[in-house]
Amino acid sequence: MNLKVTSREEILSVSRELVKKEGSQAISIRSVAGACGVSVGSIYNYFGSKTKLLAATVESIWTEIFHNPDNPAVYEDTESCVTWMYRQMEAGSREYPGFVALHSLGLAEQGKKENIRRMNETQKHIQASLVQVLKNDSRIRNTSRRCFRTSTSGAALETPSAWAC
Repeated sequence: MNLKVTSREEILSVSRELVKKEGSQAISIRSVAGACGVSVGSIYNYFGSKTKLLAATVESIWTEIFHNPDNPAVYEDTESCVTWMYRQMEAGSREYPGFVALHSLGLAEQGKKENIRRMNETQKHIQASLVQVLKNDSRIRNTSRRCFRTSTSGAALETPSAWAC
């Protein structure tokens, strides 16, 4: 066994590599410990269960897929932003075969308040970013830009008829 202390980030990096090479079914406490060269207990020090390891791996993959773009112009208009998002998802699907299944499995297995909270937090972040892009898009009329608002519940944007313009 490896006697060095393995960081949470190193464990997640190894987990991402396992998903890339072997698919989502490769993620388990034992497989990750083996790939890291550490004891199973070392993984449990950072992730109390397979569910927590799986949730952190899913979050880590999404973060990698949607890292900041090399070209900040992506955020200048809605079309560029949405195009960039779809390209990132396509590239992520190629790089991480079975990731959507991993994500679905992780959420279905977990179904716990903490995982729902994390998902809602991520959705709020994405929503707020998209609303900001819409507000900053010079091709959208000023009168329309005033109408965009974020939902405090984390739900999808409300219908235009519900917006207070």
